[in-house]
Amino acid sequence: MFRRGLGPAGKEALGLAVSGGGDSLALLHLAVEAGCTVAVATVDHGLRPEAADEAAAVGAACAALSVPHDILHWRWDGQGNLQDAARRGRIAALAAWAQGRGLRAVALGHTQDDIAETFLMRLARDAGVDGLAAMAARREVDGIAFLRPLLGVGRAELRGWLLQRGVSWADDPSNDDPRFDRVRARRALAAMADAGVDGAAIAALAGKMAEVRAALEATTAEAAARLVRIDGGDVILDTQGLAALPAEIRRRLLLAAVMWIASAEYGPRGAEMERFVAAALEGRVATLAGCRTSHARGRMRITREVRAVAGLSCPVGALWDRRWRVSGPDSNGLTLRALGEAGLAACPDWRAAPYPRTTLLASPAVWDAGVLVAAPLAGFGAGWVAQCQPPRGPLAAAPLSH
Repeated sequence: MFRRGLGPAGKEALGLAVSGGGDSLALLHLAVEAGCTVAVATVDHGLRPEAADEAAAVGAACAALSVPHDILHWRWDGQGNLQDAARRGRIAALAAWAQGRGLRAVALGHTQDDIAETFLMRLARDAGVDGLAAMAARREVDGIAFLRPLLGVGRAELRGWLLQRGVSWADDPSNDDPRFDRVRARRALAAMADAGVDGAAIAALAGKMAEVRAALEATTAEAAARLVRIDGGDVILDTQGLAALPAEIRRRLLLAAVMWIASAEYGPRGAEMERFVAAALEGRVATLAGCRTSHARGRMRITREVRAVAGLSCPVGALWDRRWRVSGPDSNGLTLRALGEAGLAACPDWRAAPYPRTTLLASPAVWDAGVLVAAPLAGFGAGWVAQCQPPRGPLAAAPLSH
């Protein structure tokens, strides 16, 4: 059963994220019993003094099983929501660790109870279909597949399995702290079980919502194939066709465009998105999440807003704005930055480029200190090429221009 939850990744060396709690320790022992070749990482968030001892205990458990173990460190910068920041930091650290070990996948110990708790948390935040859909069994971050092979198993079942084998685990005291949404959701689940609504029933409902989401995504992809063109990192939409779409498909199509152009992991909040959609339908210029719209001849173009990339720089060859790679004859000591007004002024033939001025201003350019070397989208600099990361999701069905 465990290997089936891993899919094809079960045949390769696999990373495991093990905190020392019951769910992740069960993941470790199940993987070893299934004969998987594994390496383990424990992320010490530095938030509790006991965390270092718990990480060391995981190391001892791995040593007893002849499994390699690494301790990763993450520190909160004090910005934003602590639990969300810790989750993002943990995933980023695990992805970097997996890359360093040459692993293509990392398994996480999320269970059926996590699905139910997440459902209640998102329900309290007035989440839509996507928010209420069950957490994915597989997602990719920085080229690493993160797998959740235990989503069909309850937490109590896993812990009973560990007790039968005499395996003990550590309980994080924050799991009983009512300040956290997940703890309150866990308590609500326990209360609902008395009324006959248990975690398994809620997880099943979340699974149905995932099916609804998949159907909506398929319909959105079909709309993208008809109404969208990808053009130099921009998204161009047929406004009449957009207006004729059902409201939810229209919203999803515009959201996909904004998230791709902004390289955003999460979409804008509902009210912001509603205002953006309304402006799109009325033909008004709008900005959202570092993106900007323009309208001409029955088409709407969504492009990167130049001020959103004004401070971004990286060496030539690296990924700029999380979307663009630029290559050319000589990259030594050169930097990628937005073309901007000063760069555009140095491109004598930019008006002959197949892109509008707003697109060119936010496009990647090669600089040697303050001297413009190349601006591929503006046709400046022989031998230089800019390539944009292709869109995923529904926009992957849209045809490419130029």
